[in-house]
Amino acid sequence: MANLTRFDPFNEMISLRQAMDRLFEDSVVSPLTWRSVEGDSTLTPAIDVHQTADEIVVSASLPGVKPEGVKITLTGQTLQISGEFKADEEVKRDQYLYRERRYGTFSRQLQLPVRVQGEKANATFDNGVLTLQIPKADDVKPKQIQIKAGASEPVTVTPTSGNGSESK
Repeated sequence: MANLTRFDPFNEMISLRQAMDRLFEDSVVSPLTWRSVEGDSTLTPAIDVHQTADEIVVSASLPGVKPEGVKITLTGQTLQISGEFKADEEVKRDQYLYRERRYGTFSRQLQLPVRVQGEKANATFDNGVLTLQIPKADDVKPKQIQIKAGASEPVTVTPTSGNGSESK
């Protein structure tokens, strides 16, 4: 007697979803990843970038790197952070049982969303986290505009990041 198997599209979709979940879990595991660019393997540190009304703030995870080993370059709106993770020289290669920490040069380049004042940037390094505070250029900062509403007193409108509130 022959076995008859019915096609179940939902079962196929579930297995595809599980495969995609596994792909994302395997690829987003560590704060540093290997990226191959033109045959060269370099590390790219994880970064966070956010903005306030007055500045762009960039945080980069650089565990084990000394502040003097980091080079920060700002050209126009392009920010580049580079340096090197140095290996422990005391242990010989054939003595390792496991070697999971990555060593070598790192570089990360990103385009900032607005014009900035690079000469007024401030960089701090605390517990392996580099934090850059880069002031925005004056012409891109929010401005207060006074509106004269007829014969009544002036109304000040403060530009905000979304709720459009007004105050008298």
